Amino acid sequence: MNTSFASLPLRAELISNLSTLGYASMTPIQAQSLPQMLAGKDLIGQGKTGSGKTAAFGLGLLNNLNDKRFRIQTLVLCPTRELADQVAVEVRRLARGIHNIKVLTLCGGMPMGPQIGSLEHGAHIIVGTPGRIEDHLDKGRLDLSELNTLVLDEADRMLDMGFQDTLDRIVDQLPAQRQNLLFSATFPEQIQKIAERVMHNPAMVKVESLHEQSSISQSFYRVADDQARVAATHVLLAKHQPTSCIIFCNTKKETQQLCEYLSERRISAMAIHGDLEQKDRDQVLVRFASRSLSVLIATDVAARGLDIDDIDLVINYQVAFDPEVHTHRVGRTGRADSSGAACTLFSEKEAHRIAQLELPDGFDPVASPDVLPSSDLTSGFRLIPSMTTLQLAAGKKQKIRPGDILGALTGDKQLSAQQIGKIKVGSTWAYVSVANEIARDALDKLQNGKIKGRSVRVRRL
Repeated sequence: MNTSFASLPLRAELISNLSTLGYASMTPIQAQSLPQMLAGKDLIGQGKTGSGKTAAFGLGLLNNLNDKRFRIQTLVLCPTRELADQVAVEVRRLARGIHNIKVLTLCGGMPMGPQIGSLEHGAHIIVGTPGRIEDHLDKGRLDLSELNTLVLDEADRMLDMGFQDTLDRIVDQLPAQRQNLLFSATFPEQIQKIAERVMHNPAMVKVESLHEQSSISQSFYRVADDQARVAATHVLLAKHQPTSCIIFCNTKKETQQLCEYLSERRISAMAIHGDLEQKDRDQVLVRFASRSLSVLIATDVAARGLDIDDIDLVINYQVAFDPEVHTHRVGRTGRADSSGAACTLFSEKEAHRIAQLELPDGFDPVASPDVLPSSDLTSGFRLIPSMTTLQLAAGKKQKIRPGDILGALTGDKQLSAQQIGKIKVGSTWAYVSVANEIARDALDKLQNGKIKGRSVRVRRL
């Protein structure tokens, strides 16, 4: 199969931009799905996070777009705001070669006023969460009469989160003549039903994720009770000493309790779950992505949509209820040609779930569980991240770009660009991560200096 993007009937602007973005060749899901999409067919794509599906449907919808017509032509629905933000960023990157493409995100947890204002100015592409999209439609603020492409991203999670009725109501308000693209990591019965309702003779593409399971070492440890489970988690962190670790819990209460336990023991850990305010949740995720937080403790729904590479370690605090969810959890590590480790803790009551997992032949963790390291490892163990995140009270509305922040920090050559980590700029805020050893100097520079000729309030997260 020819995996060159140039072999596809894509717009010239998209092809030339792909080379500048460093897209050398198509991933399997792109190679199999793009020809079908570009031919105008409806498509169901089954692939895990990390398979390249966002760029696949992003190129498909951009190729289908009439940029001269300033009307909403594409709607991308995502289960979480985090995923919607990531999709919007990727679509904007792919669209760089085409002038004046406007991508607008409409998500819950964000103020309604600015969204209403943005909608009045129009857009080509809307990326959003089902609840907020339905709200704008009900109030007559969103005109989808000229829509030609509908994308359902991570459709299985949208259904898991109870969006079935909302999706139905949204679809009822779309033009009948449109292309439908559905992407899902798993393919439960409800997906089949929504596919039958929404799609017309869809092509089916199924690929595995980019990481090889062989690059992930899986270990299984038997625990007697909840107290032993907490202690085992502490020992495993001391053994692996990860730069970046996700711990999956099955309930919100457990994420909070475990976070308190680890934090008391000088381990950099924070929890995300459904009860967290959106602002607080955003800051936790920014810190984790920026390497200024070592351990993220999350429920499966809260972690959905996270697309963070270089996670050294995944710990399943309990066995997932669904084997597919276990595979998805484990697949968070070992990405981008790197190796990773996944540790699963299980009690006698959970042993039956182990038997349902896709494991190598002859591998029986219940009969032969791994042996936990000695608790002596935890003596004096601390886990401190290497970076610190600073928050600036200014962003795109103040015309601030990442380069302006980098320049403010490194302009006098006292700090080097190598000591600066990720920079993320929002509408009225920005985050920059810096190496711990320069955190105080960086904070002073930003507080006492000027960015774009103005003073900006800065604080350490």
